[in-house]
Amino acid sequence: MSKIRSMSLTTRIMIGMVLGVAVGFIFQAILAGEDDYLIPLGLFSLPIKAFFVDGLFHVGGQIFIASLKMLVVPLVFVSLVCGTCSLSDPKKLGRLGGKSIGLYLVTTAIAITVAITLALLFNPGEGIGLPSQASYDAKEAPTLARVIIDMFPTNPFEAMAKGNMLQVIVFALLFGIAMAQTV
Repeated sequence: MSKIRSMSLTTRIMIGMVLGVAVGFIFQAILAGEDDYLIPLGLFSLPIKAFFVDGLFHVGGQIFIASLKMLVVPLVFVSLVCGTCSLSDPKKLGRLGGKSIGLYLVTTAIAITVAITLALLFNPGEGIGLPSQASYDAKEAPTLARVIIDMFPTNPFEAMAKGNMLQVIVFALLFGIAMAQTV
């Protein structure tokens, strides 16, 4: 057990990912072509898919994803407030804010580019013909002035609750600047 704890977090995450893929392949091989596979256990049988896949793994996975989502906003907020407060020179505060917003925009652009590229490469949903009466009317893109105005939250708690990260970043920087100026 101490050997596992001495490994770096990255190594433990990679081992967990490999084990997860291996378990997925094992369950796929067991359930190949069957709705559910029953393991006889004396007086009763244990349905693998219903118990593990649709039950235990689904619940555990949803709790894990919810926990990650729960941690993102407070982590970003506290990190930026602490980082901003620790800077003593007001000139560095402006650069930090600009770099934070710039980094957010760059990583968002990279994520969008990767998503669009992968969608064009793999064509998800191709060949599936689902009848649909739905239509989509695209909204007009906001002006640059509206985008800049919307960066500043009218209610920071609402921005945090909705996970609007750009507004959270701007509020955290302003909050940290205010704290740094009062000290």
